[in-house]
Amino acid sequence: MVEEIEAVARIAVETGRPVLDDRVLAAMRKVPRHEFVPGEQKRAAYRNRPLPIGEGQTISQPYIVALMTDLLELPPGAKVLEIGTGCGYQAAVLAEIADRVHSIEIVDSLGRQAAATLARLGYANVETRIGDGYLGWPEAAPFDAIIVTAAPDHIPRVLIEQLKSGGRMVIPVGTLSQELMVVRKAPDGSTLNETIVPVRFVPLTRGR
Repeated sequence: MVEEIEAVARIAVETGRPVLDDRVLAAMRKVPRHEFVPGEQKRAAYRNRPLPIGEGQTISQPYIVALMTDLLELPPGAKVLEIGTGCGYQAAVLAEIADRVHSIEIVDSLGRQAAATLARLGYANVETRIGDGYLGWPEAAPFDAIIVTAAPDHIPRVLIEQLKSGGRMVIPVGTLSQELMVVRKAPDGSTLNETIVPVRFVPLTRGR
């Protein structure tokens, strides 16, 4: 799987990332993707494609997981916020690099299953909660990096507020047409937004 990720990265010139961080590739090698997918999908777990995980949600294509993690440019000792735990796979990849990962999932059944899987696999540096990811995790802020794994129709200001100065957020934005974006936060609180590549994610669900 990792060899295919590297091959895709080399030809995906629009991302500007033909070579991914060795830490990211090592994490992709180490995390057992088959542990995070339903039984009927396990045979396809190491193919470079998204898979359904139930509740209308998916586990992202491995290349996209690697790319988004790479785009975070995590510093040593990083504390990361993930919006959209899903099955927990992205959180596990992050946990191989970051010191602390806080991950929020709005779908109760998925969040509970992800928490159980992460605990079973020994990811003690991941803390999960059920809730509205659009609101972030203010009591644990600020974060060195934020990754959003479902697409809002705009960049939520509340998430920018929870990002450290100099931090980065990787987020898909849009409805029918989506773009993967990197948001960099300046010391004065302003942001520089960079569009990376067209993507297709499930919508970011808001709480009621």
